[in-house]
Amino acid sequence: MLKLLQNCKTIRELKQTHLHILKHGLHESDFVLPKLITLASELVSLDYAVRIFRNSQYPNVISYNTMIKCFVGKTHQGALSVYDQMKALAIFPNSFTFTFLLRSFESFEALGDGRVIHGDIVKLGFGSSVFVQNTLLDFYAKCSGNLDSACRVFEEMPERDVVSWNSMISGYLAHGEVEFAIGLFDLMPERSMVSWNSVVSGLSKAGNMELARSVFERMPERNEVSWNSMISGYVRLGDIKSAQSIFDQMPKRTVVSWTAMICGYTMIGDLESARNVFDQMPFKNVVSWNAMIAGYVQNHEFDLALYVFHQMLKDGKCRPDQTTLLSVLSVCSHVGSLEHGKWIDSYTKRNNFDLSIPLGNALIDMFAKCGDIENAKAVFDKMAKTCVITWTTMILGLAVNGQCKEALALFDRMHVEGIKPDDVIFIAVLSACTHGGLVEEGERVFDQMVHKFGIVPRIEHYGCMVDLLGRAGKLEEAVRFIKGMHLEPNAVIWATVLGSCKIHGNGDMLESVTRKIMELEPSNPNYLTLISNLSASIGQWRDALISRVAMRQQGMEKVPGCSSIQVGDKVHEFLARDTSHEERKEIYWALSCLNGHLKAVCDGS
Repeated sequence: MLKLLQNCKTIRELKQTHLHILKHGLHESDFVLPKLITLASELVSLDYAVRIFRNSQYPNVISYNTMIKCFVGKTHQGALSVYDQMKALAIFPNSFTFTFLLRSFESFEALGDGRVIHGDIVKLGFGSSVFVQNTLLDFYAKCSGNLDSACRVFEEMPERDVVSWNSMISGYLAHGEVEFAIGLFDLMPERSMVSWNSVVSGLSKAGNMELARSVFERMPERNEVSWNSMISGYVRLGDIKSAQSIFDQMPKRTVVSWTAMICGYTMIGDLESARNVFDQMPFKNVVSWNAMIAGYVQNHEFDLALYVFHQMLKDGKCRPDQTTLLSVLSVCSHVGSLEHGKWIDSYTKRNNFDLSIPLGNALIDMFAKCGDIENAKAVFDKMAKTCVITWTTMILGLAVNGQCKEALALFDRMHVEGIKPDDVIFIAVLSACTHGGLVEEGERVFDQMVHKFGIVPRIEHYGCMVDLLGRAGKLEEAVRFIKGMHLEPNAVIWATVLGSCKIHGNGDMLESVTRKIMELEPSNPNYLTLISNLSASIGQWRDALISRVAMRQQGMEKVPGCSSIQVGDKVHEFLARDTSHEERKEIYWALSCLNGHLKAVCDGS
């Protein structure tokens, strides 16, 4: 049965083996039960593992320890409950019991429960166990706001090993106490490779590369971790020249080293060097591919990101993981590539990907931005777990696709399901009201945000309300609302009013609003262009000319609008009045035809 359990790779195989174990009456075996509990937790669920454990009539300390270990990283309360049951049944714990307990608490920073367990450790005579004391020291170093408790444990230890010293040094470095860490490191009676690497890694993470380099140079021997810590440290600071120098000196480069260099070059926008490093790699793993794809996405080279993704699929040596799919979905959202987005959705289904919260959110966002709101809804309804970001993404998706009342209905459903809204979701809901011209609903939502949920409005919330009132033609009400704000209105708020003046042909407020904008941002070409266009639209040509002359004299130029669309494997970008595209004649001909059709429809109505 143990051999069968070791060979289990799927839920079905495990459940079949479990059935055999029950049939042969081996479910109480001290050898079989711990292995069964571990696999049940890994392959099926924690609940399934708990049911197996509870159905056991005579579990021993190993089974209890196994069950406690299953709670690490999941819930510390469950681990504590198993431990309490163990004490009630007078089953004496061993050193592993406390190690697993403290690790489960560490995941959730349950300092109070950890102190209780510390008391039990002393009472039960484990205070002299270097193994238990090291875990306790590490727990306090990671979970306390300071190192006082960890220091006391360290000082009171009757015996210390290299792990004790390393934990204390790592604790000092994590809390930014570099001098204490180096002082303790110098006092160490014996240093292991881990000791040296802990110091180099800690200093690198703290950004103290000068000191990290001096420790690195003193190392009697170095391994992959030593070299990679130095490279990563320089990369984090954007010092790619130093990172490259260390990389060039490495006696044996690993995939981690190559990938760190790719990340470094993409961080500073040097995509050519990043690609050269990528192409030279003797071996690539999924992290390397992800680094190159993400680098292109972060630098808005969406067509190249898709190209590398296609190369990854063609290469076939590494299967895309969730990180890959999230990067590609981001590309699809940016360029409106519904075709690629649907392929990713289909790929996740074919390969039984778990519809996690990040993946589900990305799919909803992609479908909504590509205009396929029905598929966005389908993903939302299928998600077993959601968070406030999921609801925000879906509400915003409905709003930008014109389903503003549905967006508000979804927000109301969110309340019913007991999910607490945050300040960001209110921006999405107020945007839905703005898109749909739902003034009364917007005012109700704003009031609800302030008085029911106690959220202090940000400038973005005020901006949404001003836009909502302005688009509805309630310009005087919008100005009164601005005067009642607890924040000082910025240029964006006044520019929103100015835009509404243009929509409704209201020139009465032009002078006062223009003055406000010019006081706040006199050199912003976007606002000067808006002022100039509005002045021209209501016949105030002199003011329009003054704005344009001012822009010309200051050498300012408005950044032209840019849009992109993906056709096949290529992303096409267009500027306003674009003349650079190779098929511009055909494009402008098509636009002219569309304009003609629209004019005919408007004239007919």
